[in-house]
Amino acid sequence: MKPSAFLLPRRGGIFKLLAMALLVGVLVSPALAGIKYMAGEPELSATVQGSNELSPGKEATITVLIQNTGVNQFKFAGSGIVDRDDLPNTAKNVIASLEAGESPFIIKTEPQMVGDIKASTSVPAKFTVKVPSDVQAGQYTLPLGLKYSYLWNAEQYGQDTIEYSYKPMDITLSLPVTVRPEISISVLTAASDSLNVGNQGYLTTSVVNTGSENVSRAVVKISRNGQSPIVPVDGTVALGEFPAGSSRDVRFKLAVSKDAQSQTYPVDLAVTYENREGDTLTTDPVTVSVPVGKKVEFKVVTPPASIHPGEKKTIEIGLMNTGGATIYRGQARITATDPFTSEDDTSYIGDLAPGETKTARFTLKADGSATIKDYCIDAEVRYRDALDTSVVSDSITVPVTVEPSTGISPIILGLVGVVAIAGGYAFMIRRKKQASNE
Repeated sequence: MKPSAFLLPRRGGIFKLLAMALLVGVLVSPALAGIKYMAGEPELSATVQGSNELSPGKEATITVLIQNTGVNQFKFAGSGIVDRDDLPNTAKNVIASLEAGESPFIIKTEPQMVGDIKASTSVPAKFTVKVPSDVQAGQYTLPLGLKYSYLWNAEQYGQDTIEYSYKPMDITLSLPVTVRPEISISVLTAASDSLNVGNQGYLTTSVVNTGSENVSRAVVKISRNGQSPIVPVDGTVALGEFPAGSSRDVRFKLAVSKDAQSQTYPVDLAVTYENREGDTLTTDPVTVSVPVGKKVEFKVVTPPASIHPGEKKTIEIGLMNTGGATIYRGQARITATDPFTSEDDTSYIGDLAPGETKTARFTLKADGSATIKDYCIDAEVRYRDALDTSVVSDSITVPVTVEPSTGISPIILGLVGVVAIAGGYAFMIRRKKQASNE
């Protein structure tokens, strides 16, 4: 036999050998193995991500991390096993709900779906919590409810069919939170004093520490609320020590815009203080309603003064205080314009309570060429308010009528007098001459 004939079979024989080798490999290789777990379930726990401290009187959003530490205990692999879609330690379709429990908190977030939680993973859930302002400092427990299901059993039929059985779960976890010691404030009373439109006055309030913290170096601050026409003049009052449950009476000086109305307007109060750790904190502002009285105004309540062309006379004007506050050391002043002049344009009217009337007197002269008609003279009142602040009223319209002269004019009367005197003198001269001739 030739060596070549022994080592190299014919071409057709080569293909037959390859086919036989492949067939033998398929018969001796095991089928691909599937995996199933005989025991295991989720193990869920929850913690607050970040700080779990809440402040009295405030609303906060807390993030809860829900963790799954469940394990699968027994694992089987075999050629006849079909892989399962879920693992027994996966928490399916988790719904988380935070409750207030026995705490006074207000939970504003409804139960929420957080999805599947696989083993060794965690998912966040956010909840909005409102803490009432009168809550005492300390630790509280909030119940966290978790509803879910997990793969309890998977029954295989044949080589391609599996029946899944899921077990529902409803558990409650305890979530500890802490209310930090802080103060909150409320206002018992608020009264205004001499506070009227266009002037300055006082606001007196009683501020209460409704928190659970005894603080030091407390300062009450008043501030403008938005576009309110009330603007603080003195903005702070020192309280010093401010124990929990105590109250303090404070007084602020305020100014009211001339454009305001007689009604109630808001201002904001807050307390800045030092806590037991030495930190400087400020409470949330409390809005206080402040009543504002009527603007101080005046009107003329007497008939129009009359004057003749060329005449100089003292006119009397009755001025009534139609506002909401008493004025002090008032002085009325007129502004004389053509055809009038005045040598005495200021009149002292003194104190004037709301609804009271005083008479102001002015010396007025009308030009001889003044037109016969009604005129208006501008006047104003400068006075001191209850805080001894100098205030000038709005312009007051004073009516004056120039009337035609009646009877013989003063010039004609003067000429008549001169003629009469001259005639009398001539009569006396004639009598003397007659007496001397006799």
